Amino acid sequence: MINLLLKYGERPLKSGMTINSKYLIKKVLGMGSYGITYLTEDIHCRKSAVVKQLRAYKARSSKGLLSFMREADIQSSMRNSAFPDFYESFKWEKKHFISMEYVEAETFEDLIFIKKEAYGEKESFHILLKVLRAVKILHDNGIVHRDLRIPNILMKNQSIHIIDFGLARRLNDSNEVFKSETKYSKEKILLREVSYQSDFFALGHFVLFLLYSGYVPSSRKSRSWEDELELSAFAKEIIKRMLKLLKPYDSIDELIVEVLKCADGREQNVIF
Repeated sequence: MINLLLKYGERPLKSGMTINSKYLIKKVLGMGSYGITYLTEDIHCRKSAVVKQLRAYKARSSKGLLSFMREADIQSSMRNSAFPDFYESFKWEKKHFISMEYVEAETFEDLIFIKKEAYGEKESFHILLKVLRAVKILHDNGIVHRDLRIPNILMKNQSIHIIDFGLARRLNDSNEVFKSETKYSKEKILLREVSYQSDFFALGHFVLFLLYSGYVPSSRKSRSWEDELELSAFAKEIIKRMLKLLKPYDSIDELIVEVLKCADGREQNVIF
């Protein structure tokens, strides 16, 4: 009963409050099942920062607290401009927090659905190539992001940024996490597997979002993406392998080589 009250009754901290005598809350950025995220200003250096608060009902369980600690550990280990800089983790007013750099860029969710940007095949695969270069840094460090959705992939001045490491795991966490997630649907399991292929699966959906941004239906009849989208045979094969409809890719290096071919074989500058 207490957990239900905490889950559904918990409210975000109010704008104008100061967290830990340091972070002045400007606004709430989001509220999910695990955390509440705030845009704040560090009053000591006048620099914007994102502060994430662990939900109270999650903090009551060892699993929820461990997940939050994992997020801090993983993000603090990544030192690259493709990812937000990690600042600190702390406890204040019996609540758990982590703070990090605020990346001022547009998500692909905003670019597609608000700005109405449209991407063709070549441009979509150039963007995918840039995202893969960033994800390769994670995979080379034994980290799987597990949440590579359009709200978590950002672009500014052709630079790609990846945010939200709340579901990220190291490969050696695989057995423990997977057992706790077997209740999910088949697609959710594919997204939440602690394997490199789960990131490929998510990015298969990501590139489909890009490709559908310019799609205009010719009839009311619902068809598969293979029939609706006018794509080269090679592009379809890459997406099918990412979605595990054909033999999946074994490594990100193998996938990058294939995507590079689909993007006219031209290596674009990848700016982080």
